[in-house]
Amino acid sequence: NPGFEFQLFIPCSDEITPAPVQARFDSILSSLDDCRKVLLAVSGGVDSMVMAELFLNSESHIPFEIAHCNFHLRGEASDSDEALVREWCSRSGVPFLKKDFATCEYAAEHGVSLEMAARTLRYEWFDELCRTRGYSFVAVAHNANDNVETFLLNLLRGTGIKGLTGMKAVSAVPVPGSGTRLVRPLLGFSRGEILEYAVKSGVIWHEDHTNADSTFKRNCIRNEILPLFSRLNPSFLETISADMSRLSREQEAADR
Repeated sequence: NPGFEFQLFIPCSDEITPAPVQARFDSILSSLDDCRKVLLAVSGGVDSMVMAELFLNSESHIPFEIAHCNFHLRGEASDSDEALVREWCSRSGVPFLKKDFATCEYAAEHGVSLEMAARTLRYEWFDELCRTRGYSFVAVAHNANDNVETFLLNLLRGTGIKGLTGMKAVSAVPVPGSGTRLVRPLLGFSRGEILEYAVKSGVIWHEDHTNADSTFKRNCIRNEILPLFSRLNPSFLETISADMSRLSREQEAADR
């Protein structure tokens, strides 16, 4: 539904402020090496819209531009997402870059899933933009919940230690031969923190209705498994994140 748009407002008070999130985010940006200009991958969902808002309000004042992929997989909703991101860029004075993809045709031609087709297409485009327009990084809005979901998916499929180390805050773009760096500045923030920031800051975002469909494995973990884990251990995100960090150090030692 193209009208499935969120903008929630909470009255301002001394107790309601997104400043701690902004301060933590700015600290992450200040730790990045050689950060001259950044390309932000923004879909229109709450995570990427919050990431854009945090970059806009950052005291680091790092120049950035927005890249939006229209995969044309959800009809009018895909075009509505594009319009939302375009309008935010226009209002905020941020350059807007967009590319249309024939995702279904690519998936059929290469014999891959739509999810894999979209992943390949977007990262190849991001890599091209970074090489031709001089960005230091491409920033994506993966968060701590995404990381735990990936951990559990890999565990279900069967994996070694490397598959249980989680996403890295900085890594290479998954394009063969690419030297483009990928940064995940929201990786240390939970989905709850991001949603809370969006609500308190009046951020507008679109909710993808397919996120509620638990027939997809990741959605099933997100909608059904993680709430159960939260009931069993309210700190499970921090616990599993710490486990991934330990496993990552063990993998590094094994590699050496």
